Order: sequence, then C-alpha cells, then structure tokens
Amino acid sequence: MSVKDRLIALFENNRGEYLSGARIAAELDCTRGAVWKAVKSLQEEGYSISAVTNKGYCLDESTDVLSKAGIEKYLKGGEGLDLQVFRVVDSTNTVIRDLANNGAKEGTAAISGEQTKGRGRLGRSFYSPSDTGLYLSILIRPEMSAADAVKITTAAAVAVAEAIEQVSSRRTDIKWVNDVYIDSKKVCGILTEAQFNIENGGLEYAVVGIGINAYEPRGGFPDEIRDIAGAVLDKPIADMRNRLAAEVLARFMRYYKELGESTFLESYRQRLMWRQEKINIINGSTVTPAVMLDVDSSCRLKVRLENGEEKLISSGEISIRHAQ
Repeated sequence: MSVKDRLIALFENNRGEYLSGARIAAELDCTRGAVWKAVKSLQEEGYSISAVTNKGYCLDESTDVLSKAGIEKYLKGGEGLDLQVFRVVDSTNTVIRDLANNGAKEGTAAISGEQTKGRGRLGRSFYSPSDTGLYLSILIRPEMSAADAVKITTAAAVAVAEAIEQVSSRRTDIKWVNDVYIDSKKVCGILTEAQFNIENGGLEYAVVGIGINAYEPRGGFPDEIRDIAGAVLDKPIADMRNRLAAEVLARFMRYYKELGESTFLESYRQRLMWRQEKINIINGSTVTPAVMLDVDSSCRLKVRLENGEEKLISSGEISIRHAQ
C-alpha cells in the first residue's frame, strides 16, 4: 500500500484532528517529505486538508471524497469484499468484467466518483459526472440459471433503496425492474451483465453495476434527462458517499447470500411503483396498455391486459412507462 493510501486511512480515522508531520511520518514509516508530497496529491484530488504550522495536517470533517478507507470505516457485514476505489474510470462494469475474465474472486468491487463511458439498460448511456455520483460494480459468481438472474438485479435495487433511506431518511420507490426513484425522479440505475457457461447454460459470473446520483450536478442535469433525473440530496454532506457505498455493498451481499430464499422480495414489493395503475409495456415499437398488479416470486411483472387476460412479463428487452 502506498504512502498516500495509508495516509488516507490515517486521516479517515482521525477526521477533524490535527496530526503533526512527525507523528504521521512515524506511523507510516516514511519521511516527512513523503508525507508532504502525499498531502499535496490528496488536496489535488479534492480532499479538504488544512496545513497549519506547529499543528500539522487535518482532514476536514465535511469532506466527501470516496476512498477505500472511508468506505471500510462504515462497512459492516461486507465479508469477502475486495474494494478497488478509483477517482475516474471509463465504466466500473468494464473494470470488473476485465478483472473477472482474469480470475478475480467473487466480491471484487470497483467504485468510482466519475465514469466517462457509463452504461445503462438497452444500450443507453448513463450520465456519470465527477464528484456528485457514486458508481460501483460488484463481481459475483452465482450457481444459478439464466432465468433466475433477474433476482440479482431486483435484490440490488432493494439494497440501494434501503441504503438511500438509511443515509438520507428519504422515501424511495422502485420502478420495475431496476430503477430507484425519489419523488418521481430517478436517482439510481442498475445494470447487471452476465457471462454464461456454454457447457451447462448457467452463469459463469455476473457484474452488478449501480449508478447513484448522490447530489445534483453543478448547473443541473443535461436537458435530455432534466425532467426524469433526480438526486438523493440537494447538497453535499460529510462523508455521505462513503457511507452510502458501504450500506449498498453490505446490504447487497447479504441479500445475495440469501438469494434462494428471496428475502429481498417483500421489501421490493413495498416500494414497487404504479401498482394497480395503468402502464404501457414497451417492446421495441410495440406498445401494450395494461394495469400493473404485482411481481411474482421470480420477479416477473404481473399485469392485466385490456381484454382482461392476466400475464407475466419478464424483463429482457421490455420496459414500462406510466400511462397518462
């Protein structure tokens, strides 16, 4: 671990407290020059670190920068996780897919504060600006069929919804199958990508990608998503993204280990948007009006068509919209 990484951990455990250069150098077993260099690098990355003569260095308690040490400080129940935290990546899903193809273990997670090529469902891009979002992907290697893979995404949606409520005290809703909303605005999208085993038809691995709008970006969201995108909070608060990441990771891993029992399902149903309301089921250019009823134990959507027929809808290439 580099001097900078160890310094982050030291600061995270002593937020708001001044640490002398001599003390830091002794604890990190390095020179005071190396400490100064690491502090300057962290300041350039957005850490609010004060430097006062005869007092030393202090990480401001209001700082909200993602770090491995910052996440692990709040992480409870995340056994088996291997966190890799970045300032910026092209896509956390791409990072994890590359690691998975090179034999990375289950529980490897990539976390970033910015993506340059974030992806969403159905080939859409996912807006991922710097410093206002939380973007993470988790590698899992489940023993399950492709038909059951939708449970992974729905469990992740519940983990995110509950984590947001824990950190912000705001009520969340879930739009089937994978989006989390607050006050009718989308604050999170989830993209699960899988690699299948040709021999047995099961999953070799899956990558669960989660993008959360923690805060509204400076200047607001782009025009094309301004009407549908929202954020968890209006303005930054101390260490919120580290706390949110820890909550999401711990809750998802717990639900994942209990996937066979579908322990997430009741929480999912409680937050399901548009229950007993009219929706449009969209499959390419085909639009089918229906009434949303519920989800079944396999997370398929139960709907009633206009002719009275009740039908189960699997996710696949399907999306839904609220009927006006």
